[in-house]
Amino acid sequence: MSLAARVITVSDSSAAHRREDRSGPALVELLRAAGYDCDPPTVVADGIDSVRTALRTATEGFAGLIVTTGGTGFAPRDVTPEATRSVIEREAPGLAEASRAASRLGMLSRGVAGIAGRCVILNVPGSLAGATESVEAVLDLLSHAVTLAAGDHGPHPGGADHTHR
Repeated sequence: MSLAARVITVSDSSAAHRREDRSGPALVELLRAAGYDCDPPTVVADGIDSVRTALRTATEGFAGLIVTTGGTGFAPRDVTPEATRSVIEREAPGLAEASRAASRLGMLSRGVAGIAGRCVILNVPGSLAGATESVEAVLDLLSHAVTLAAGDHGPHPGGADHTHR
């Protein structure tokens, strides 16, 4: 199974072309280097409706990884986790916790992770360092999570011969 990924940058200033999106392209580069087919990032404004719509569009007919960058902090318009919860069917708290543990500032991220259809969605911070460190922290397990969410129950990544039921 080939791995596919999509990146959504959540930022009012980038959506309005007032600030260059740096974290989205960096995540695309990181995911491509890890073997994912990944288009350039989609940029949307902060807000529950805009993020929810972007996530629903990204998951439609897609099996793979979706990483959102931005909107996970404490500012009033940082509502990416709330929008994500309205789209996912099941949370994957271990992925969110491990990505937050990548740095001390990770404690300030409210990002969530979960499964929507045949997709794994992961919210990471909008800063360049926060986004890349958070994804790097879980990158080695994301391919297995994506494979499972897509319905393929291949070999267990730990080397043990576990079967999934």
